Amino acid sequence: MNWPETIGERWREVRARVTEACATAGRSPDSVTIIAVSKTHPAAAIREALAAGATDFGENYAQELATKMTEVVDPRIRWHFIGRLQSNKAKLVAGKVALVHAVDSASLGAELGKRAAGVVQPVLISVNIAGEATKGGVSPADAPALARSLAATSGIRLDGLMTMPPPSEDPEASRPAFEALAALRDRLAADLGLPLPVLSMGMSGDYEVAIAAGATHVRVGTAIFGVRE
Repeated sequence: MNWPETIGERWREVRARVTEACATAGRSPDSVTIIAVSKTHPAAAIREALAAGATDFGENYAQELATKMTEVVDPRIRWHFIGRLQSNKAKLVAGKVALVHAVDSASLGAELGKRAAGVVQPVLISVNIAGEATKGGVSPADAPALARSLAATSGIRLDGLMTMPPPSEDPEASRPAFEALAALRDRLAADLGLPLPVLSMGMSGDYEVAIAAGATHVRVGTAIFGVRE
């Protein structure tokens, strides 16, 4: 697909496609948060996306997040940490972001809770739906035990699940993973008696399929900022 030239134009194109995907799925566009994945892109690019209407930005590296939070200070911004997080970097993230998307251990959850500095840090469990050796996240079989542990950890709030399906040129190839995550969320919510409202799934190549499967947060980088250098 040929995307528009500027970040602002690309943001508006993504927003329009999300709105259309929500209409097709019988959902409100307000039910889906677009996270503009700004990792490796400069502060100027974040400001351009912000001016176009983006408010949620995702970073993969704790130190890069900390730097950008000082470079782009605006009350409209909600930062998200979407990468794998080492426990020794939790202090750079806890209590500073709207959502930590990829908690994969009870020890990381405990460290985030300890470092949240008097606020409650919302978190998601990273689930490796396809069991890929190159990716982090817990297996679907191990997710219930981790969910119970995180739900009982002070300083954090378990809000739902996230996943990243195997890469494919065909967006439809991601649908089974997205549907599996939604089904797992429903089971965990029933077992724990918690709402678990968030499903973070879908990226630039497959976010419309993710929305059809129930995504509440889509993580879109290339389609907004262009290819990373």
